[in-house]
Amino acid sequence: MYTPKNRILYLSQLALLVAIELVMKLVGLGSVPIGPLSMSFLTVPIAVAAILLGPFAGAVTGAVFGITAFYECVSGTSPLGLALLQLSVFHTFMLCVTMRILVGLCTAWIFRLVLGASKRKNLSFLIGAVAAPLTNTLFFMGYMVLFFYQTEPIQALASALHATNPLAFIVLLVGLQGVIEVVVSGIVSTLIVKVLSRLLAAQQEIR
Repeated sequence: MYTPKNRILYLSQLALLVAIELVMKLVGLGSVPIGPLSMSFLTVPIAVAAILLGPFAGAVTGAVFGITAFYECVSGTSPLGLALLQLSVFHTFMLCVTMRILVGLCTAWIFRLVLGASKRKNLSFLIGAVAAPLTNTLFFMGYMVLFFYQTEPIQALASALHATNPLAFIVLLVGLQGVIEVVVSGIVSTLIVKVLSRLLAAQQEIR
């Protein structure tokens, strides 16, 4: 049954995950700069929120990730982000923020779809956990190629990578870091979700 007490608990859990995401970003645990991009582990709180708390929580934590990324573009911390911002504020915002909101939403939906079809929690946890970093890469790179590929900064980067087409550009730019990001984030998120789901279940039994 939905009660004000349950709502407070939900908001407290969501606030904690948002705080964890911000702390990860501030102390440098959330992203590791590699070339023009960063290998990001900020999808871990997104996956945990989306799986345990649902689509809204996934969207909120995704938005937090996106806003921090957009701030890096505005502040010039991300040279590539700054170059894209100078080309289009709207598309850079969409790239950084909206795509990350979609990551949170899709992670929750994928988890629920797999759980409903298989009825296997552990498998659903794993697929949901992997979905977060995977969709993050797909949405981010897809939007970048769709709206920025023909621009001077991206063409210069593609030339430096010897990429002859958009698909080659994505593969060469993401490369090994994308695989590591998916594997590490997927494993860590799965373990965290499994532990927290048991704690939440035990808490419900105590009530």
